[in-house]
Amino acid sequence: MNAAIDKRRSVRKYMTGATVSREQLDRMLHAAMLAPSAMNSRPWEFIAVTKRETLDEIARVHPYARMCATAAAAVIVVAVPQTGEGRPEGFFPQDCAAATQNILLEAAEMGLGTCWCGVYPRAERMSSIAELFDIREPKLPFCVIAAGVPDETPIQRGFFEAAKVSYI
Repeated sequence: MNAAIDKRRSVRKYMTGATVSREQLDRMLHAAMLAPSAMNSRPWEFIAVTKRETLDEIARVHPYARMCATAAAAVIVVAVPQTGEGRPEGFFPQDCAAATQNILLEAAEMGLGTCWCGVYPRAERMSSIAELFDIREPKLPFCVIAAGVPDETPIQRGFFEAAKVSYI
């Protein structure tokens, strides 16, 4: 199994004063953009946040992203649902989720912790994050990913369940 998959955890406490470099953010975003998407439509944009005041504001407006108050960075995944004529419609949630997972795995590979905080499809979360980052329709905020140097080591919660698999 890939080591990053085995190491990945949802981290909610980060070391104060630690940073996430531009190079690390670029690596995460590069990984995101290598994710598969329907007909290579790439229905995403990203906002990389390292400004402390903005991270604190994310923690204030998103009830499940309070960890941004100690995170060194965050990535806002922005969905672009309209992909143009001849492009598939309606697959942006799967495509943006694949990009998000790639960010989480690349961060784990670099020894960083992350937490995927859902925004879409909750109207109240979408509204507050869209307002904070001036995201206008047809674009919409998909999720917030907090990132930083972990100040905790959560136990592994995922596991293989043979009963959930059918072989045909």
